Amino acid sequence: MAHNLYGNRIFYTGERPWHGIGTELKEPATAKEAIEAAKLDYNIGLEPIFLNSGKQIPGKRATVVADTNTPLGIVSDEYKIIQNVEAFDFFDSVVGEGKAIYHTAGALGKGERIWILAKLPKNSIIKKVDEVEKFLLLTNSHDGKSSLRMIFTPTRVVCQNTLNMALRDIDASQGISIRHIGNIKHKVEEAQRLLGIATLYYSDFEKTAEAMANKVLNQKEVTLYFSQVLGIDKKEDDDVSGRKRNQLNDLLGLFENGKGNNTLEIRHTLWAGYNAVAEYTDHYQTVRNLDRDRSLRLSSIWFGSAARMKEKAYQGAVSLLVK
Repeated sequence: MAHNLYGNRIFYTGERPWHGIGTELKEPATAKEAIEAAKLDYNIGLEPIFLNSGKQIPGKRATVVADTNTPLGIVSDEYKIIQNVEAFDFFDSVVGEGKAIYHTAGALGKGERIWILAKLPKNSIIKKVDEVEKFLLLTNSHDGKSSLRMIFTPTRVVCQNTLNMALRDIDASQGISIRHIGNIKHKVEEAQRLLGIATLYYSDFEKTAEAMANKVLNQKEVTLYFSQVLGIDKKEDDDVSGRKRNQLNDLLGLFENGKGNNTLEIRHTLWAGYNAVAEYTDHYQTVRNLDRDRSLRLSSIWFGSAARMKEKAYQGAVSLLVK
């Protein structure tokens, strides 16, 4: 099975991912163990870019893997490198050293995107029956296409749905994003101050999830909710594509019979609706070229269309709670 992972630069604990690629650790790793096991302690350098004529292109440089000189992207002179070791140190400083358990880390492509996933202690229990594990995902890129980002990824144990909430502003209460320009050290310090400890976020998440689980939806309400998530709520029936109709039917089916959704305390609630979207995007949504590259499912769940759809579903559910 093909994959978009950077060599064997990945470690994992527990279930073997991506067709057995990477280094297995029997016990959850520390940040230091994680970066060593995943072979992510490579450095990124900056090199000038030249035309075929030999003339240097002003204001632009190439990011490269230092030990192999492999090019990753083109950036401006203002671009500041955040090395992998620095990114992992940043994660420790935000979460609190010794408070997180690192479960997986790795690199995609030629090494241009790295991630580390950590589990926080004390799972959330929604309605006393639905267990949700608390994870934090840090991702950083070296190709100039995205910032260093931290994403909250609660995971519903019963079906392993990842409930991404990716926030893009450094002053957002639920997450942070740091661009590769300016005073990086100052931005990291500010991010630490604004984010505080991640358990504060999860406390708010638990309250929101409980409120969702207390709100029962009838057939008309849940159909409208899914239609808004799919962006077809304002369209006439004849204007809705067959693909969107199939997606709506899939979501309605998961609302009724998705894993964990037929539990008495959860059934026919807004929480079941939100999790129907998460189950669909994580396990059933079509991902192009998945037959050739299974890691594309991961990319979609964390960084792509699946993550965006779940974020829209979450925001839509929150708006229903205030009506």
